[in-house]
Amino acid sequence: VPERPTLGNTDYAFEMAISNIRYGEGVTKEIGMDLQNLGARRVCLMTDKNLSQLPPVNAVLNSLAKYGINFQMYDNVRVEPSDQSFLDAIKFAKKGEFDAYVAVGGGSVIDTCKAANLYASSPTSDFLDYVNAPIGKGKPVAVPLKPLIAVPTTAGTGSETTGVAIFDFKELKVKTGIASRAIKPTLGIIDPLHTLSMPERIVANSGFDVLCHALESYTALPYNMRSPCPSNPINRPAYQGSNPISDVWALHALRIVAKYLKR
Repeated sequence: VPERPTLGNTDYAFEMAISNIRYGEGVTKEIGMDLQNLGARRVCLMTDKNLSQLPPVNAVLNSLAKYGINFQMYDNVRVEPSDQSFLDAIKFAKKGEFDAYVAVGGGSVIDTCKAANLYASSPTSDFLDYVNAPIGKGKPVAVPLKPLIAVPTTAGTGSETTGVAIFDFKELKVKTGIASRAIKPTLGIIDPLHTLSMPERIVANSGFDVLCHALESYTALPYNMRSPCPSNPINRPAYQGSNPISDVWALHALRIVAKYLKR
């Protein structure tokens, strides 16, 4: 079969690569069983100082205790992470030699946990090796990572399904990140009960986040107009542009926002 010519070296394919998702009221109680099923012996539980005192983390702790899961908690995650806060979490992860990770929180916690898992799994890598170009080297991730279970406590970022970890790079005063399918969570546990402890303003901001993400997705450059076409599928970016599948969900999200955000 002859190779399909690409017009102006634009891409010709898109790939749907998301985490497994489990949804249900009270489903957090299953996380101890999940870790048992994974054979996890040393688990890193990541959250932030505020959430560590709230029902979502308590629900996770109860499940870990019930199923005898050995874990260490890191609760120093910074809201709107920086390169330094990522490095602090990475140092904790490397020292702990964990074989599984659990992130309980919003996008900041989940993104920090992704980075910690990545660099603990690739301990000789320099921090900028995996950071997006042109800030970093943007190297593809070729090392196996440990399982990561994400338990979101907000409803706007979608971080539990993506291979992206965003942070502020203080030296250059820019927001950048790490983007690779390799860092996406193994499982996202979506427990709507966790939204009950969200402050009113965070609920509204989460809805606005959904609106922005849906608009960005639907109006993005179509995948077959993006260039250059990757020479290897490992180099195809995590965000590939609008496509027929993402359009369906973006429109559905916009309709939900229109119906429910004000309420």
